Amino acid sequence: MSLESALDVYPKTVALPGGLNAELRPLAESDEEAFHRFFLEIPAPERLFIKHHVTDRALIRQWCQQIDYDRNLPLLAWANGRVAAAATLHQQHGGWKRHIGRVSVMVHPDFRSRGLARALISELIHLAASAGLEKMEAEFISRQEGAMKVFALLGFSVLLRLPDYVKDLQAVSHDYIVMGLDLLTDEEYAGMG
Repeated sequence: MSLESALDVYPKTVALPGGLNAELRPLAESDEEAFHRFFLEIPAPERLFIKHHVTDRALIRQWCQQIDYDRNLPLLAWANGRVAAAATLHQQHGGWKRHIGRVSVMVHPDFRSRGLARALISELIHLAASAGLEKMEAEFISRQEGAMKVFALLGFSVLLRLPDYVKDLQAVSHDYIVMGLDLLTDEEYAGMG
């Protein structure tokens, strides 16, 4: 299955614990304002873990106007009329990491501990396999222990840990951790049933 045909299932609704229903769908150009508001509502200390200056409206506008799902596929979870979480599958076309997708996820504080991160990551695992990727990876700094636990529950394991290797946006050093997951082909998934 191709990534394009895999996206045909969206939007889709997922039921989460506590009676929350979230609609999952790829980022659209019309999401600019809500997507920017989502990042503004992430606590400032947590935004230090994000590689980009996501409070910059021009950056969010660029992301929304130059969508390329084959390179970066942002999947949003909508609940109660706003963006509750966002996860992105990043791909490289060519080079020595062309078979590896990188995933990142962020959940709004009002919607945490409800399974949104897990639901989004699971969706991206399926989409990555549909795109023909063989592996997935996720990058963390050592203070992101909760996020690493969610990824571990989905089968990711620590591939690399480099002490004091990266600096956040305030120039504070942190351990750099890469977690990875080997993807199964559609045939291998079918054989697991």
